[in-house]
Amino acid sequence: MLRIVLFDGICNLCHTTVQQLIAWDKDKVLQFASLQSRFGLEILHDLGWEKQEFKSFIYLRENQVYTKSTAAIEVLSDISPGVEWARALYIFPKFLRDAVYEYIAKNRYKWFGKKENCWLPTPDLTNRFME
Repeated sequence: MLRIVLFDGICNLCHTTVQQLIAWDKDKVLQFASLQSRFGLEILHDLGWEKQEFKSFIYLRENQVYTKSTAAIEVLSDISPGVEWARALYIFPKFLRDAVYEYIAKNRYKWFGKKENCWLPTPDLTNRFME
C-alpha cells in the first residue's frame, strides 16, 4: 500500500516530526517527500494547490489525500501499534482540530525556526524518500 507523507522541507518542526514518524514506523510503511521537491511540487500542481499558499503537510494513502489535522491522525493511525490512540482525536470536530493545526502551522517558523535549505535524509534513509 502506497503511503506518502509530504512535508515542509525547511521547517524545523516538520523535520522533527518526520524523524519521529521514522522512529515509530517499525514496519517502514511510510515514504516521505518534501513539498519543495520535484515530487512534492508535482503533487501540489496535480491537486491544484499553490506552494506558497499551502501550509499543511499532505498524507497520501492509495487514492486518498489527507491534510491538516486529519492527515496527522491518519498517518499516526497507520504506523506502529503504539500510536493507535490517535484515532481518539476524531472525537473533536474537524473545525476545532484544524483551527489548532492552522495556529501551529502559522507560527511554526517563529516558534521552531527554519532551515535555509531542505533537509536531506541520511544515506540509510534515502530509499524512503521520493525526489
